[in-house]
Amino acid sequence: MAESESQEGNYDNRGNKVQNFKTDMEELLEKMEELTVHAAWMAYDCVPTQTNPDLHNAMQHLEDAFLMCKEQMEKKWQEVLRE
Repeated sequence: MAESESQEGNYDNRGNKVQNFKTDMEELLEKMEELTVHAAWMAYDCVPTQTNPDLHNAMQHLEDAFLMCKEQMEKKWQEVLRE
């Protein structure tokens, strides 16, 4: 009788390992899909920059303008909080 209980325990343990393996594989595949999409978008974004150098300058100008605007908004927000 102890032997049959031991076999049941081994079967349950094996079932848990298989389920954990399946779950881990699904998570890894999802992560791989996310990384693949991210890499594809990075490559897609690089093509226009490489073919049109003015685009890089325009993007840099937009980023600088955004950061200045963000800084001004934070200053104004601090002034409003003080009042």
